[in-house]
Amino acid sequence: MSAALMALTGHAEDRTAAAREWRAAAKPVVGYVGADVPVELLTAAGVLPLRLAGSPRADDGAGERYLGRGLDPAVRSILSRLLAGDYGQLDGLVVSRDCEASLRLFYAVRELRRIEPATALPPVQLVDVLHLPHHTTTRYVLAKVRQLRATLEGWVGHAIADADLTRAVVAHDRLRDLLTEVARLRRRQPARLTGTQALSVVAATTALPVERATELLQRLLAEAGSLPEAEGHRVFLTGSSHDSPDVYAALEAAGLLIVGEDHDWGDLLFHRRVGGSTELALAERYQHNGPSAARASIRRRAAHTAEAASACGARALLCYARRHDDGPPWDFPAQRAATGLPAVSLERQPYGALDIDARAVAARLRVTEEVAR
Repeated sequence: MSAALMALTGHAEDRTAAAREWRAAAKPVVGYVGADVPVELLTAAGVLPLRLAGSPRADDGAGERYLGRGLDPAVRSILSRLLAGDYGQLDGLVVSRDCEASLRLFYAVRELRRIEPATALPPVQLVDVLHLPHHTTTRYVLAKVRQLRATLEGWVGHAIADADLTRAVVAHDRLRDLLTEVARLRRRQPARLTGTQALSVVAATTALPVERATELLQRLLAEAGSLPEAEGHRVFLTGSSHDSPDVYAALEAAGLLIVGEDHDWGDLLFHRRVGGSTELALAERYQHNGPSAARASIRRRAAHTAEAASACGARALLCYARRHDDGPPWDFPAQRAATGLPAVSLERQPYGALDIDARAVAARLRVTEEVAR
């Protein structure tokens, strides 16, 4: 394994390592939930943006107490970890309305701060980004971007200069360019990265200062020639997002190779650039970003999945939908038809795990492919 890949994997496993260093230098850290949060504004404010992830193996009882059981377990886990102080001291929390579960998380944190101040939860701001293709939607999202900017200025105690926003946009667009180059490493035939490794690389960049993440990606690309070839049955993964590598690792240990995905902890996170230095350009980037399972139409999801799966050279389509994530099963029939690939759907799966042997999943995909021939 290359030194850069080892470093990135380490930051994916210990997501608060950079935040601890940042805090030790008396610099603020702001957590965020969801890919609809304009991280450029956080960087421009001089804070470290730390995307919060759940933990499939941790106790989520505290989150269940306030959110109930009928909600995405990944969000229950995030609230449990917030209450336990697992993310360290946060100077603020920004939550996007990327799905109903995230919205419920926002309301829970805001109310807990009001009625149970001993929980010591950070101040919280909601970012409500809509994804309709209308000029009125753009104006609405622009207002929300400006609202977040004002909130961040209040948290850090100084104005966000336009020049700082411009630099942050350039830096994050550069990071997206590099992530796109890294994604090509697993699309090669033979691949140079596994899906598990690629997922960890993306996760690491959401827990590091943008400059440090950029440096490590540049080193990884420079070391690409020394990476071993990755083997396996080439699969495109759709459905629920994955904030931990557990499911990827299980599937790849069973002989599959995940060469692409359409969730926002993977390829969808860096799918679109800002391409401008204004608040309007920022608003348009997040308005038109996607398409996520929770916010996009079935037709748009199917078209995106078909294009992405073809670009990856995938031989099969696998849909993984965890419990209480109801969007992906509605998308799957249209995605299967649009890709024309042998396809298998796994529904109501436990968070960060499979309820059947991964080898059985791999066998089902291969049988489906043989039948399709």
